[in-house]
Amino acid sequence: MRGVVLAAGGGTRLQPLTDDRPKTMLPVAGERSILELALANLAANGIDDVTVVTGHRADVIEQAAPGLEQRTGVSLRLRYNERFADLNNAYSLWLVADVLGEGAVVVNGDTVHPPDVERRLLDAPADEALVLALDREKSLAEEEMKVLLDDDGALSRIHKSLDPHEAAGEYIGVARIGPAAAEGLADALRATYEADGNRYYEDGFQEYVDRGNRVATVPIGNVAWVEVDDHADLARAREVTASWDGSGPGGPQ
Repeated sequence: MRGVVLAAGGGTRLQPLTDDRPKTMLPVAGERSILELALANLAANGIDDVTVVTGHRADVIEQAAPGLEQRTGVSLRLRYNERFADLNNAYSLWLVADVLGEGAVVVNGDTVHPPDVERRLLDAPADEALVLALDREKSLAEEEMKVLLDDDGALSRIHKSLDPHEAAGEYIGVARIGPAAAEGLADALRATYEADGNRYYEDGFQEYVDRGNRVATVPIGNVAWVEVDDHADLARAREVTASWDGSGPGGPQ
């Protein structure tokens, strides 16, 4: 099982902090960046071969890579998304279709969470080809990536525009993609970004489901996590990591 971190976006809502770095390189736990915590989470779950999809200020991640490898114990492979400025992250995930073919845990590069999230995904039944981590505890509003589930608990719809009162929860930006799903998902992702370059990879998940494929979900439980989109989110992420007692990736070392 390999790891993938999607970190190509510009993070414009976090300017000027992201003028000279990608938002995944913003510190959230002392000097430790969002990216370092993501890599530590994967390493804590036995995943030490990680591909990071870069874009905006890719040079910053390139320069930081040796130190990140030393501190987290992972081996990093960097893959540059040359179209990060004009295509959304459906293209970023499509770029690593070959990695998905080996089986991978995919993590959004702006998600701060403890390593138990990856553990829950890895503990899901092995015959589930694609599994999403789902927060079923959080109160939902317009911004969240909301999901609807069928009677078996599998994904039926995923989109930010869904009615919060009808949604079963929020996809938190962490997924396990097995080799059996890789080819079909890659084709769905390609159809997604070719139809509309502004679409998210979650729209690719929807396309995959619409083609008759199953996407399973696992609840993460009552876990504190943050998607860092703006300055308020960044402040909250720093509060969350400060509250960890040492068992999480932001705790004392």
